Amino acid sequence: MLRLRSSALRSAAALISPSAAAQSETSLLAAPCVRLSTGPQQERKTFYEFRTYCVRPDQNAAFLKLTNEKIHLRTAHSELIGYWSVEYGGLNQVFHIWKYDSYAQRAAVRAALARDPSWVSEYLASMLPMLNSQENEVVYLVPWSSLHNPPQQGGVYELVSYQMRPGGPAVWGGAFQAALTAHDAPGYAKLLGAFHSEFGQLNRVHALWWFENADQRAEQRQKAHTDARVVAAVRNSFVNLDSQKNKLMFPCPFSPMK
Repeated sequence: MLRLRSSALRSAAALISPSAAAQSETSLLAAPCVRLSTGPQQERKTFYEFRTYCVRPDQNAAFLKLTNEKIHLRTAHSELIGYWSVEYGGLNQVFHIWKYDSYAQRAAVRAALARDPSWVSEYLASMLPMLNSQENEVVYLVPWSSLHNPPQQGGVYELVSYQMRPGGPAVWGGAFQAALTAHDAPGYAKLLGAFHSEFGQLNRVHALWWFENADQRAEQRQKAHTDARVVAAVRNSFVNLDSQKNKLMFPCPFSPMK
């Protein structure tokens, strides 16, 4: 194979000068393979499933009551990170995060749930008619982020979802990290995790924040707007942003993260 490749190179080299031909052959043989990647390779196997349910308005209270009573049937199969009711930015919605160590584990969990008579009869049969829609998304923590617990129980959570322009972290990763840490480091908000999408809407990143209460969030946000360092970091990230959506959420009584 190498002999044929070298022969072809020498044939092509006959059309140019000897010195240029030798230089061209050396460059082609030494050229590295191009990586079709726009950012760091995903090294973590652990991923998270974001699930958003839109509940029928007349069934919202009944849905939360049923889930509070029967969630143990679901958590017997895999780890629940958090379960929230959306207060602002999406009425009659719940948002929950599930953790998986592999896609094989998730497939096994889904198969086990389908065979679990208690889950199917006591929860699923009653819950599904209460919903208008379901949406799921598979996400990974960005390389520089870890998942944290809130500093104390209680408080409110904000999920901020950013739709970035195509190009990947190689284009906008640094600016995005700077914008988030500019809020987190001085204490304007507590960052619990930053995620990027793998399945669902691509080029989407999420930040999960914690605040003591909604009024504290408003106060800290106002302070951040007067911080020149934060303003500069956000401005640099803004050029890579197509759209943004915020949800303010309250943890359900059965949520591990609360």
